[in-house]
Amino acid sequence: MKNDNLKNQYRINEQIRVREVRIVGDQGSSVVPTRDALNMAREQGVDLVEISPNANPPVCRLIDYSKFLYQQKKRQKEMKAKQVKVEVKEIRFGPQTDEHDYQFKLKHAKEFLEEGNKVRAYVFFRGRSILFKEQGEVLLLRFANDLEEVGKVESMPSLEGKKMFLYLAPKKAGTKKVSQQARDREAAVAEAKKAQQAPKAEPETEIPANGGLFANAKISADALKKLTESEEES
Repeated sequence: MKNDNLKNQYRINEQIRVREVRIVGDQGSSVVPTRDALNMAREQGVDLVEISPNANPPVCRLIDYSKFLYQQKKRQKEMKAKQVKVEVKEIRFGPQTDEHDYQFKLKHAKEFLEEGNKVRAYVFFRGRSILFKEQGEVLLLRFANDLEEVGKVESMPSLEGKKMFLYLAPKKAGTKKVSQQARDREAAVAEAKKAQQAPKAEPETEIPANGGLFANAKISADALKKLTESEEES
């Protein structure tokens, strides 16, 4: 279905029924009658593709239509991959939230904003606690001030029913959060590569305890050395 929508988005060849078109390419652009543009496309073995129908005259390209659709599909995938999925994370307070709970939620809100997510903080007024709405507003303003390095206020505190909301957006694009398991896996791979690249030590030749060829060779070498030394002294 998506491919069909993309395919029907552009008019090609005889579907283009305007009097003249602007042909764009690597060599620049030129306005020519549509009939001449179609003849050029046939001579080059390509298609006349209308890429900007609202221009005056419409802008077209001489290109293989299948190749053009492939390029468009590839570009859409690249743009989608670059997009960071933004979520709205909620932080809930009571009108009389203690300092420990406040710092705990402040820490989480900072992490959310650093990851590129929006934050919707609100104070919930239960029963008669609505009388402390000014206290809730002060709390939310403090919250926004404490997060000013990583977040910007999108909407000032406003009361909606029994809840007072504050909306914050990240100042910078978020970075993907990597799990501890993924970090451990990357560290293990790096350690394995390091071990493979390290030079291997040559194994030492051990002389068997019960003698054998290596022991005899060593004794013969010692005897030859002593014989040479005695000849030199004499």
